Parts: sequence; structure tokens; C-alpha cells
Amino acid sequence: MVLPCGGKCGKCGAEGANLLALLVFASSASATTVQSLDQGWSFSMLPGDAQLASHPQAAGWKSATVPGTVHTDLFAHKLIPDPYVGAPEAGLQWIGLADWEYRTRFDAASATRNSARSDLVFHGLDTYAEVWLNGEKLLDADNAFRVWRIPVQGRLRARGNELRIVLRSPISKLLPQVTAMPNKLAGNYPSPYGDEPADAMTANFARKPGYHYGWDWGPRYVTAGIWNTVQLQSWDVLRIDDLQLRQDHVDEQRAELAAIATLDAIGAGSVELRLWQTAPDGKRVLAVQQKAALKQGNNRIELPVHVLNPQRWYPNGYGAQALYRYELEVAQGSRLVASTSARTGLRSMVLKRDSDAQGRSFYFEVNGIPVFAKGANTIPFDMFRPRVSKAQLRRVLESARDANMNFLRSWGGGYYESDAFFDLADELGLLVWQDFMFGGGMQPAYDDAFRASVIAEARDNVRRLRNHPSIALWCGNNEEEIAWKYWGPGKAMMQADPAFATRVWNGYVQLFGSDLRKVVAEEGGGVAYWASSPSDDLAEVANTVASGDMHYWEVWGNPAHPVSKYLEITPRFMSEYGLQAWPVQRTVDAFAKRAEQGMGTPVIEAHQKFMAGKGNERLLKYVNDEFGTPSGFASFIYLSQIAQAEGIALAASHHRASRPYTMGSLYWQLNDVWPGASWSSVDWFGRWKALQFYARRFYAPVAVAALRDANGISRVHLLNDRTHSLRGTLRLRVTTLDGQLLREEHRAVELAPLSAQRSAEYTDGQLLGNADPANTVAVFDLQVEGEAPARSVLYFRAAKEMRWPEAQLQARLQPAAGGYYLELSARQFARAVWIDFGELDAELSDNALTLLPGESVRLSLRSPASLAALRRAMRLQSVGDVLAQGAR
Repeated sequence: MVLPCGGKCGKCGAEGANLLALLVFASSASATTVQSLDQGWSFSMLPGDAQLASHPQAAGWKSATVPGTVHTDLFAHKLIPDPYVGAPEAGLQWIGLADWEYRTRFDAASATRNSARSDLVFHGLDTYAEVWLNGEKLLDADNAFRVWRIPVQGRLRARGNELRIVLRSPISKLLPQVTAMPNKLAGNYPSPYGDEPADAMTANFARKPGYHYGWDWGPRYVTAGIWNTVQLQSWDVLRIDDLQLRQDHVDEQRAELAAIATLDAIGAGSVELRLWQTAPDGKRVLAVQQKAALKQGNNRIELPVHVLNPQRWYPNGYGAQALYRYELEVAQGSRLVASTSARTGLRSMVLKRDSDAQGRSFYFEVNGIPVFAKGANTIPFDMFRPRVSKAQLRRVLESARDANMNFLRSWGGGYYESDAFFDLADELGLLVWQDFMFGGGMQPAYDDAFRASVIAEARDNVRRLRNHPSIALWCGNNEEEIAWKYWGPGKAMMQADPAFATRVWNGYVQLFGSDLRKVVAEEGGGVAYWASSPSDDLAEVANTVASGDMHYWEVWGNPAHPVSKYLEITPRFMSEYGLQAWPVQRTVDAFAKRAEQGMGTPVIEAHQKFMAGKGNERLLKYVNDEFGTPSGFASFIYLSQIAQAEGIALAASHHRASRPYTMGSLYWQLNDVWPGASWSSVDWFGRWKALQFYARRFYAPVAVAALRDANGISRVHLLNDRTHSLRGTLRLRVTTLDGQLLREEHRAVELAPLSAQRSAEYTDGQLLGNADPANTVAVFDLQVEGEAPARSVLYFRAAKEMRWPEAQLQARLQPAAGGYYLELSARQFARAVWIDFGELDAELSDNALTLLPGESVRLSLRSPASLAALRRAMRLQSVGDVLAQGAR
């Protein structure tokens, strides 16, 4: 419950306060009025631009979409091909070298023109933007991550106000000064298209999404545009700039909050503030009523809120995602002059850094519970941000929730995610590690103006996002510290110009060690700050298993160790690791015709960004290690997915089995920016790869992990993320691939709460006896009442060395309430069975599953297609069948 007067007296009841508020504010008068300026835009390449000679189709005014980008506007008018289909990327680089102009006209009502204050508000300009109103230049914007607010009272006409925005090419603007630097700052991915030299990359100097310049999972489309909404805001008395819900203390008995209102007042005066609380159960009460004397300009007013027996917010798997809504009303006398609302979840959140004999811990404690972070990294959801819909976000984030994830890392080379992203994270119980937008390389943080721009950007975004209970950490950057210390740029620059190198590093420490830390401390509401990922928060040694978070890329990256190497690396918190795979055949077909598909074909290489298009060579290495050479591209797609899924399952299971030393496993990556080969488990269309189905199993709250190392030692671990102890049965079966049972054991087990415990250890000889390792598997099944069955399978040889029988898969598809069901069985051992319906939309409750000889499962299926069409389209394959086909 909430005391209506903030707990200061006992004289009034909630019902009386509610009635009083209705009487006081029954006559609502002037508040902030908002006029959207997102309509009526047109665009053109700027007259006289050098690119017009070779691209005259970009001349002349054409309708534009706001929010939008130049690329999507050009595509809408069919002036460029679809940037995702085929291989058009090289031919579209001119767009990023040109200057563009957008314009619209709007009318301003007399109430707006006569308001005491009117502001033009740009919620996102990408990036170097000149803003002109009625022929007068009002702004030179230079940061895509900031909100730009411009007073325009006295400058508005009744009709036909002309708003123009000139967008300068970031490459053309920055290249002269970067080229003139005697020592260049290290960038990320040099352009293969000649639009800027490899030794003079401009991305690190621009405050715009780094991935626009190309990454090893996405194309290079250096776009520009008005990427977020444009508004004309007007008011006469005051504007509520912000409502922060700071949580000072939350436990089971009470929550102590401060509702901090920031008011921009036209003049001095007295106001009354009322804060309403709507609890998760829908009960609405008056939480605080308070008078305040305002001065002209900015005012900060703190309202104490006391919640008894709060319904607390928990991460996925630990409890409900209870959310409270607070509505602030500001009145002068009987007039309601401003109002706003904000939502939050009440929880305590602590980053624990306890010292021990090995170093220091790194984990998150939520409501007193040490949470093992299970999840993945997210990248932008499209190359062109305005195209990302809430439905697309929901599909991917619900996929994360459904795969038993509780943690996402929002990576720093993209953009600060939308309010919709964080609203969904709040509702789904997904904690978010939020990087500031630095994706790699090194920035000119030694420059005071650059650093000031970043600080303003940080304040904008921390303030915007701080009420979300899902925010667990603010992190300065991605991989910049280890790049400088260990990847060569720092040492090379120190040899070339020690004074400049020292200046660069000191600027880095100032920005990421001090400036951003201060912003988070002042604005973040108690959420922790971390200087870089991976790091030990600017300790001398970074990316170490002893302390802090770790990125591990010696599997997949260099020196491309086998996946068994994952078992030798036991970090405190693994925030990046990964293996690549191609998306499902249907997704590949969306950008490449079947005749264009092959390991080294131009279209396929255009959608394989690792190693500048030659990444299939690395991917084939990992497929070959386990499965041998695929018989064709379709088999390569399938086997790449199984290699990815099984490799990440091995690493994640090892991380979970190493609890409490290891307390986090976030693989790279959850989603895609376009359709192509990548490390994702959910592709650009939202379709699950095999890894996402595997993740649901290896991230299950209760699981079994049987891990066999390179020496033939297998260790069986029981994993329990529940906050209470559990009892169950562990079953071991050693069986041949054709179903001969060689050994079976059942054992009652007890799982301690929040634990990983080693249950058994075996040598190969102890499990196999005299059995043929190429024809034998060991299967561990854990059954716990109320939990999904858990399974872990041990193989004693690589799949390519095993003697696979024909799986003899059988599937029976039948109608059911709300859809269909599929009964799937196998006569012989069937590894990683993939069920596919070709071009039909069909969602299965499970896929990429392993069946023992004679075993059957029943799956649910949702599809708009008919039963007959689904039956015709259905195809089944397993590892053994695919390898046998290749051998034939």
C-alpha cells in the first residue's frame, strides 16, 4: 500500500484524496501542446553535389518518410535496388558520399504562435545536420544520439513555415581532417569500396552508429536522415522535462522512492504537484501531494514515495515482472498546466565485486538473489533503424524469453535502443547490459569538444532509460581497452609518437574512467558503471579469467581453436563468445536465387561479411572438424547450424557448470541486422536457427550438463537456478546407435538452490567398456517434477567418424485445437533432427532435437497453411542422414 500523503500524516484516506484531486483538477487548461512534424517531407540530393553527375536520378524533389533514411527513401522510389537482395552494396556507396536536403512546410495555430514558449524538438538527426526555419539557420547538429531542442517563439508564421534540413556526408566532412593527421587513430573495418582510405577511417570521429560503416555481420551503408520524430512543442506555464523514479531502497517490506520532477518554468510562481500510483494489480492511489515555489527556468523537485509490501520486479525465471505506473500532475490553482507519466519495476540491483583467492567476482544480485546471467548480445535490428517495428522487437525479445534467457547485452557499435525495446525487456524480465555507443577502435577523446558532445549524449540517454527496471549496467564501450592494450594500435602509436599516444590514452581514461562514470553516478539512479567490455574496470590487466568480464574469440577467431577449448576457459562472466552459421534455407532464398547459392558465389560472399566475404572458409573448418565436407550448399546450411548450436551449448553448459565462480554466459549474438551468415541464433526475419532451440534447453532453469574434455574425461553437472532445492532422478543410458541398450542406471538426486553441483565423473573406459565408440553414445536424462525434462548426450567420436544408421524418421501431422500437432519418432538414433516446411509459415514448439532409438515426441505447430499443404511441404533431416547422403 501507499500512504497518500507520502507517509507524513495519518489524517486523510486514499478515497478522500482521490475525490479532492478530481475536484481540484476538473478544469484542465493550458498544458504542453505537441504538434507532430513528421508529415509532408520531401528530399533531394543537394544541388551541385559531386555525386549528381553519375547519379542524376537523385536530383529533384521526391516525397520522403520521416522518421526515415536516405537509403529507404531512395528505395521507396525505386531509384536503387533492394539493399538486401543480391549483391548491390558496392554500387550504393555513393549515397554515403553525397549531401542531402529534406524539407517540409507546416502551419502554426495562433495558440502556438502566442504561447510563451515554443520549441522545435528533433529526437534524432543522422548526423551532420543544418536546420533552417524560414530561411534562418538555427542549428548545426553533429551527434545522431542526441535530442536537439531549439526555441522558436517569435519565428513562426501562421501558414507555410518552411523547415529545411541539410545532411552532410560524414565521410566527405571528416575525411580531410582525418587524412591530415600525422598519426591515425585505429578504426574497425576498412571500406573495400574505395570511398575512404583504409588508413584514414572516419567512423571513430563521428557520433553516429558505427555499424553503418560495415561490420563482420552487416553491410556498409553510411546512411543519413531524420531517423526519429520531429515535434513542435508549445506551453505557457511550464513543461515537465523529466520524471525520474529513483529507487533508494527496496526490500520485501518496503520500497523508498524519490519521484524527481524536472520542470522548465516560464516564470516564478507557486504550483501543486500530485503523484498518482497505479500498482500492478491496477489499484490507483494518490502517492504524494506537495506544493512548490518555482523559479524561472529549470526546477528540480523531489517527491518522497513510500510503498509498503511492494510487488517486486524479477528477472525471467525468478518471479513476476510487476510494474508500477506513476502519473505526475502539476497545477496552478484549479488549472492543470502539465502532466506526464512513467513506469518502473521495484527491485534492488547490485553488481557484486567480492574479492577471493583468485581475484574478484562479477555478478548481478537482484532482490538479494545472485542471478546467473543467461543470454546473448544484441545488435541493431536493421541497417536502417526507422524500419524496426515494435512487432519485430517483440518477436525477437519474446524468443529470448522463451529460450529461458534473463540477460541481454546491448552492444556499443549500434545505437541506444528505443523505449519500445526497454518496455518489452521490462515486461519480459530481460536484464540489459547497456553499452555506450562505442563499438571499437579508438576515439579522439583527447578533444574537449568531442568529449562534451559524448557527455551530453550520455545524459540524454541515461535520463531517457533510467526508469526501466531492466537496466542492469552502463558500460563505457566495447573492446576499446583491450584493442589498445593487446591488439597493437597502442604499442604502434607509442613507438611512432609517444606524446600523442599518451594524449590519446589519457583522453580515453578521462572519458571512460571519469566522465561517463560521473554521468551514470549523477543520472543513473544507482545502476552500476563499467569502463569497457571486456575489462576489469581499468585495472592494468583486462580480459582475464580472474576478475571482470571476458570476451573469448580464440574459438572461431584467431587461432581458431576447436570448440573443446571452451572447456579450458573458466571466466568470471563471459560477455562475448560465438560461432557462425547460415540462416535457414528460406531466409537464404529471400536474397539469393538457388542458382546463386554456393560456397564461393558472389551473392553468398556478399552476405558473408567475416574475413571480407571469405568467412565460409572459417565456417567450413568448424563444420569439417565435426561433420566432414558437406555435399552441397543446402547441407552446408544445416550442418553449419548444428555445429554452431552444439559448440555454443558446450560453452554455455561449461559456464553454468562453473557456478559460482562463473556467473554469466552471453553468447554472440541473438539477432541480425540483415539476412546473411552471422553468429545470430534468430535471423533477420525472426526465424529460429538450431542454436535458439538448443539455447532453450541449455539455459533451462533445471538442466544436466555432461561435458567430455579432450582427454576423454566426462563430468556430469546438475544445474538449478531455482531459489529452492529440488529432488529428481538422474538416468544414465549407454546405447548403440541402432538401439542396443548396453547400460542403464537410475539415481535419486537432490539439487541445492541456485547451484551447479558435480554429480559424477567418468573416463571413456568406464562408460564404454568394450563398446565401439563410433557406434555408442551415453545419454543422461534428468527428471524433476514440475520442470521440463533435461538431457545431455555424450559422443565419443566426431560425427564424421561415427557409423550412422539410417534414422528412419517418421512424422504424423494432425489437426489440433488452435493449430496442429506433429508426432515424430525414430527407429534408430537421430541427432539434431530438423523439421522444415519450405516456403510455408510454420512455427514448431521444438526443433533440432535428438531422439533415441524407438523414442517419439509430440510437438505443437502453428501455421496459416492447410494440413494438406503442410504435409506436402514437410521435410525431415538428421545428422546421420545428411552425412550418409554425402557419402553416397
